[in-house]
Amino acid sequence: MADEKQPDRAEGAPAPSSGGGGASGGPEGKAPEGGAPSKEAKPQPPESADETGAGKAGGTPPGKPPAKPAGAKPAAAKAAGAAKAPPRKPPPKKPAVMETEPWDDELSRALKERFGDRISEFSIYRDQKFLVAAPDAVVPIIEHLKLEAEFDYLVDVTAVDYPKKEERFEVIYILYSFARRERIRIKTRIKDGQELASVVPVHPAANWLEREVFDMFGIRFAGHPDLRRILLPDEWEGHPLRKDSSILNMDQKWVQENLGIDSGQ
Repeated sequence: MADEKQPDRAEGAPAPSSGGGGASGGPEGKAPEGGAPSKEAKPQPPESADETGAGKAGGTPPGKPPAKPAGAKPAAAKAAGAAKAPPRKPPPKKPAVMETEPWDDELSRALKERFGDRISEFSIYRDQKFLVAAPDAVVPIIEHLKLEAEFDYLVDVTAVDYPKKEERFEVIYILYSFARRERIRIKTRIKDGQELASVVPVHPAANWLEREVFDMFGIRFAGHPDLRRILLPDEWEGHPLRKDSSILNMDQKWVQENLGIDSGQ
């Protein structure tokens, strides 16, 4: 009957549950009728690092990376240091080669007919025409070009030093024709100490141009009216544009005596 009393529970015995209910005896997540809803117990953080294993050997606190031993280097750095190879030697440089094409037109054929084998090459390099002539043919060719082909302007006379070649110097004459609007070069090769005939009788402007070549390279021009230095002092020793002339050793005596310094300063 409803008014019958429930038997007393033994002291300390757990309360009976109905249907697998929660702590209050009701279903999970629900409070018994007439009662307040039960609150789920929240997990509490561990009281010490030992409870999570952080205090044990090799343990790591949550959220933190494992500690690195003192003096340790990253594995990538070790691998890079171990795999570092000695610097590679660059491959030997190959000498540059002029990519030329044959020069064959009315002018080149006329010169070939007039001078024969005294001209050994007719070529074009980057749209620039040039010929290579024997040293004793330079003045006759330049004179012919002036009188017969209207190349009446001597633009420049210069040289290149090839110290390892038997014919060490290449001397270049640059001519221009205003009538033709065309430029050509006459090249010749000579040994160290070999003289060239001056072209001053054909082009008076060659006077200073040949003096500059003499000053810088030491090439002498036979028949020049006043062959002396033009850029450097008369008492200067050596020729700066020779490949065997070091800029640090250029006439130390003259520089010290006249400037009071060493050439290398």
